[in-house]
Amino acid sequence: MKKIISIISLALILLTSCEDLLDEQNKSNVTAESFYLKAEGYESLVNANYSAFRNIYGRSPWLFMAGTDLYSEGRGNEPVGLSQYKELNPSSSNVDFLYNNCFAAIQRANAALHYSDLTEQTPSLSQRVGEVKFLRANAYFLLVQTYGGVSLITEIIGEAVLEFDRNSAEEVYDFIVAELEEAVNLVEDGTYSGRINKKAVQNLLAKVHLTRAYESFAKGDDFSKAASYAETVIGGQALNLSFDEMWMPGNEFNEEVIFSIQFSSGSISSDPTKLGSQQQNWFGSYLGGSEVAGDAPFKSYSLCPTRFALDLFTEGDVRWEGTFMTEVYERYYDYFDVEDKSTLTIEHFYEPSWFTSDDRAEYKSLNPDVDYHEYGTHDPEGGDISNNFSTIIVKKFDDPTSLFGSGGSSTRDFVVSHLSETYLVAAEAHLGAGDASTGLTRLNEVRRRAGVANAT
Repeated sequence: MKKIISIISLALILLTSCEDLLDEQNKSNVTAESFYLKAEGYESLVNANYSAFRNIYGRSPWLFMAGTDLYSEGRGNEPVGLSQYKELNPSSSNVDFLYNNCFAAIQRANAALHYSDLTEQTPSLSQRVGEVKFLRANAYFLLVQTYGGVSLITEIIGEAVLEFDRNSAEEVYDFIVAELEEAVNLVEDGTYSGRINKKAVQNLLAKVHLTRAYESFAKGDDFSKAASYAETVIGGQALNLSFDEMWMPGNEFNEEVIFSIQFSSGSISSDPTKLGSQQQNWFGSYLGGSEVAGDAPFKSYSLCPTRFALDLFTEGDVRWEGTFMTEVYERYYDYFDVEDKSTLTIEHFYEPSWFTSDDRAEYKSLNPDVDYHEYGTHDPEGGDISNNFSTIIVKKFDDPTSLFGSGGSSTRDFVVSHLSETYLVAAEAHLGAGDASTGLTRLNEVRRRAGVANAT
């Protein structure tokens, strides 16, 4: 089907010029044409490009998580089409969420690139253009992975358009690569500060080439280019942080973060229960209303780790404790707020797969009043999801500084790309390029940090 009906909400496009429908004119109204021609206004437009990705990464996670082998439905319902693949069609709930939000982000990028030729010329303008090109390419990368071929819209839209030509997936990938190759020459090196730098662009290029390498239209050098870009990003940097440090709240600007979506209390102050990130709310069982007092995050009971996901962890793997809230204290946030936990009361304990009967007996003897969840009973497959606290809780995205337990109230940055992922990209790319030895070395650096034995 060559023509597709656009389902982009054109009401989201901020940047159309207005026709004078009335004789009266609002002299205080600042039009896009005048505002974005000033350096300050253009900077605001670029910042709006970043904020567009809050909706993509900080809201509904269904197209990223539902229906996978890592999470399954708990007591809270997931979209049936995406979680169970029943009656899945274009009008199914949340199918168009990523489509609409990515194209809204693309339109902001198109506007920023349009005004880059018209605005005041400043020393930072090339850097900003590179940032916007990266963000537009990132949106298209999400789209092509999810929907296949989509429309390549590269110009600002100033009026309603009912149809767009649909480009092939191959054309979309070619556009993404070209866009990123331009961006990498525009942005600066330096430590990541929230704005796109060379490392972020090179990292996305590595992922794009690696993903395209499995397509029927793959280029012959996709694996080798993915490996090369990933190695440039790694640049000899080891995984120096512990897994727990990497994901500790308040440490989102650590040395391993490559690209993240920024949130702050100031930026969501106009509606602090809705404008923040929702990611802390999705993963694990409901906590019995403790979020009302601000003692815990609200958990929707929608995305619960599966038995398959839990079985991936083995004894000694530090990621088990770094990912899950294995012990729940009387006040949930005491895990983050109290340094000496020896005197705290443990309410719930979630057993790992490697516990023996002796381990279980010893833990119960030391904590006789604990609600003990044996392995095999705290996942949706074996647990009673009608009860609170029944499935193990993911703490990786928790925000103990959130003023409200429910809704979009978290101000933790959403980490999109980090160095350990780049090691895995490099490992897979080297393997695909025929260099299994180097690939294994990269893989084992991740396993070393996790505390598990080397793969052979």
